[in-house]
Amino acid sequence: MSADDKDWSPETYARFRGLRLRPALDLLAQVGELPKGEVVDLGCGDGAVAEALAVRLPGRVLRGVDSSQAMLAQARGLGIYTSLEAVDIAGWRPETPPALIYSNAVLQWLPDHASLMPRLAGYLAPGGVLAVQMPRQFKAASHRFLRDIAGSMFPDRFDFSKETSPCAKAEEYHALLSPLGAVEAWETEYIQRLDPTAAMHPVRAFTQATAMRPIADKLSVTELATFCAAYEASLSAAYPLQKDGAVLFPFKRVFFTLKI
Repeated sequence: MSADDKDWSPETYARFRGLRLRPALDLLAQVGELPKGEVVDLGCGDGAVAEALAVRLPGRVLRGVDSSQAMLAQARGLGIYTSLEAVDIAGWRPETPPALIYSNAVLQWLPDHASLMPRLAGYLAPGGVLAVQMPRQFKAASHRFLRDIAGSMFPDRFDFSKETSPCAKAEEYHALLSPLGAVEAWETEYIQRLDPTAAMHPVRAFTQATAMRPIADKLSVTELATFCAAYEASLSAAYPLQKDGAVLFPFKRVFFTLKI
């Protein structure tokens, strides 16, 4: 994952492993025949998809790439990857052309997709596949509230007025990559049931491991508590609790595969 001053928390991220794994498996299901060669799990995190990749593509060298030492420590404990590389994926390039570059919910952290995606495709072996899934929640209340509240409460540190969605629409990735090979691109909105949590609104529990991190990292403990109180109040209006305390949380993701 992208470099940051504060490392990722495997425990917090893994709290919603099942919900995060489903789109990863949906992406993997669309990876067709591959040439000989290695498989790269780009932005592998704690290795959530390692077992599925190993089962789907047995006998191949499986390399995990991530910048989070904490996440890589978890992935290493699985004993599935052939190797694990600690590197910022913004500057990553493989030593040998892989048969598959598989990236689940990580490339949204990097800018300039118009250059990034063709560059990654250029690393592939002939006949290889680039498979990517990214959250597309920029306009969703869960993510919009983060920007609006942070910008309002702490204007000295946050200005999102010129920020745009890090992810394009599926048809835009199709148009970008189709000159390079055979492309499949689609979007799916998952209706996720988030279980009740005693300490916070379920949507905050989901976003604090990912979308909230760039904001939380710039706040003191006291500031973060004030911010979270305002965020929770907004979430309660947009995502009302069900009788048991759970929430239905729509979550959109964009996918594509490119076979060169």
